[in-house]
Amino acid sequence: MPIQKLLIANRGEIATRIIRSAHALGISTVAVYSDPDAAAPYVRLADEAVRLPGSTSAETYLRADLIIQAAQKTGADAIHPGYGFLSENAAFAEACGKEGLTFVGPSPAVIAAMGSKVEAKEMMMAAGVPTLPGATITEDADLAEIVAAVGFPLLIKAAFGGGGRGMRLVHDMSTFGEAVAQARDEAMSAFGDGTIFAERFVESPRHIEVQIIGDQHGNLVHLFERECSIQRRYQKVIEEAPSPTVSDQLRSELGAAAVAAGKAMGYVGAGTVEFVLDPLGAFYFLEVNTRLQVEHPVTELVTGLDLVELQLRIAEGEALPDEARHPRITGHAIEARVYAEDPAAGYVPAVGQLHRFRFTDADGVRVDAGVADGSVISPFYDAMLAKVIAHGRTRDRKRTRLKLRH
Repeated sequence: MPIQKLLIANRGEIATRIIRSAHALGISTVAVYSDPDAAAPYVRLADEAVRLPGSTSAETYLRADLIIQAAQKTGADAIHPGYGFLSENAAFAEACGKEGLTFVGPSPAVIAAMGSKVEAKEMMMAAGVPTLPGATITEDADLAEIVAAVGFPLLIKAAFGGGGRGMRLVHDMSTFGEAVAQARDEAMSAFGDGTIFAERFVESPRHIEVQIIGDQHGNLVHLFERECSIQRRYQKVIEEAPSPTVSDQLRSELGAAAVAAGKAMGYVGAGTVEFVLDPLGAFYFLEVNTRLQVEHPVTELVTGLDLVELQLRIAEGEALPDEARHPRITGHAIEARVYAEDPAAGYVPAVGQLHRFRFTDADGVRVDAGVADGSVISPFYDAMLAKVIAHGRTRDRKRTRLKLRH
């Protein structure tokens, strides 16, 4: 069924990005905004806007009830969650369905299953996707048995978390117990669930992720890989496609594993299967992101596909078009995230008014921004201002284009 009016349950650059694709399809849009975001560019770009009273995420963009009320008030028939906030919240996706709203994303059951790294790993093992040795660390676990099963070095992870929170790298038994206690406390504080598990740590790894997309008619494909190894505090800062370290053979194997993962879930919509690649070329499942990724533009530029458009068309019940079912790589793309930070204070987020925001137009360079001259950078949300993405026929050419925008 065609979407007539779409509410975007997000803010900043991704809200702007979704609104533009929706408008290109002739879909009316509704923005929601917190008090600090009242004058944000995406609010002006939308056809309608609804205020969410308050400033913090908990008061606004994480209030599923207020967002659904905003959709009902404006007559929206679909909700796009973007990334972050409620995008991987199974209860929110389910609530949308109960209220007759189309949730632009996978089913609540898939979101819930992939929200647990333990359950996700078990599902991938059953599907034949390569996984690392691991074990859940219960309150009364015998740590020696965990080490026997996993080995050192090992990484402790939060079962329901991400972004590096609840993670601890352990090299020997002397620090294992303390690391377990710290990771469990941090996971409980950050995610409301203290479940943690241990997994074999890969030395000198590369972070490779594969974009998948599936429709409601049983079609599911991969749109190649992205290289996301340049990270800071376990968070990506530079991404590119295709990966310069992935051979054609490895690309085929990664794609096949990602498709197997998607089919095991019955995946519908756009998602990402993340892998860790060891120095010998072996890869292992990390997790599935059941949403649009921040770095999706590099995939768009090398395939010529609009992933947001595909999400919306799939949500309307359309089958994947031929160009998506038989994608090709054209050139190389690289993305750099632009943050408001204070280098003198150790690169902590900077707040205040943005007096001037300019990027010169250039062939092969795309800028996805959530700010403009005069925008106020508040302390309540992520400090990312924009993404600069360069595309060229060769990797060297796109790197040059990105440098020229610096």
